[in-house]
Amino acid sequence: MTAVELPAPRRNTLGVVLRARELGIVIALGLLVAVTAISNPRFLSGQSIRDILLNTAILAVLAVGQAVVVITRNIDLSVGSVLGLSAFTVGTLLQNNPGTPVVLALLVGAAVGGVCGVLNGVLVRYGRIPALVVTLGTLYVVRGVTYFWAGGSQINADELPPGFLDFGNATLLGVPYLVLIALLVLVVTAVVLRNYRTGRELYAMGSSPQAAQLAGIPVGRRTVGAFLVSGALAGVAGVLFAARFGTIDAAAGTGLELNVVAAVVVGGVAVFGGSGTVWGAALGALLLTTIGSALAVLEINQFWQQAIVGGLILLAIGADRLVAVRVATGLKKRGSHVS
Repeated sequence: MTAVELPAPRRNTLGVVLRARELGIVIALGLLVAVTAISNPRFLSGQSIRDILLNTAILAVLAVGQAVVVITRNIDLSVGSVLGLSAFTVGTLLQNNPGTPVVLALLVGAAVGGVCGVLNGVLVRYGRIPALVVTLGTLYVVRGVTYFWAGGSQINADELPPGFLDFGNATLLGVPYLVLIALLVLVVTAVVLRNYRTGRELYAMGSSPQAAQLAGIPVGRRTVGAFLVSGALAGVAGVLFAARFGTIDAAAGTGLELNVVAAVVVGGVAVFGGSGTVWGAALGALLLTTIGSALAVLEINQFWQQAIVGGLILLAIGADRLVAVRVATGLKKRGSHVS
């Protein structure tokens, strides 16, 4: 039996579609900004752009961590609650110790989130419980812990050190520190996923967990590691949230998980795992933030933001499914030509 020489199959169909989706996000952003600016030129004011970038920075950090988990064919719905717990923890620390350096505050936030992430990862991998169930449960558990701790109180901006609040508004060469931190997180994560063995193993796990196990990939450690990254970045986002808004209560981050998941799937990270980039997730975060700002400027009811986000999620999942079916069909046809 000999293999017949055939033209290369469309193995890159998925990658092409995902890159096209990222380009589509850029085009959609351009059209959205243009239409909104024509309606209200103030949308392109320096303060408006700055607010969009600052809000995107927080969502993008969450989306990068979520993308790492989704690439492994899992999901983390607890990120909003982890952000809230981290923000309240760091706020309490700074309230009681005004001289705490910002770097230490970021490390504490990352540690709080990392613990939550490890808990999620252990339950998912070694408890053999679906990630959707685990993280939905920890979403409520972590939020409950924060409410119990806060006891109905909140931390106000005047109770936080001025240096920490300045960090939330300061810039370097005109670029806010929060945006620079988000870019650093994005670049480091992208490099690891693309150029290092660990990143390639995460993609392999998402493509086929069973095959990855047979290939000797430490699926357990990688799964826990992915959730650790998501939790730690949610903790960092909590610190950025505290610095950005100053006022922190137990409800901080409530409902953010929908926007985070939407940013990831709209940005081209397949919900079935194994494909996508953190660059796409960050673009998705920018698009969703811009939509929210545009609706406010156009004086459109914010209910439509939720409807648009839900619609984008359905469209993205539908697109992923169609591409997966086309790729599977192409592989079957290729196999049928081998004799």
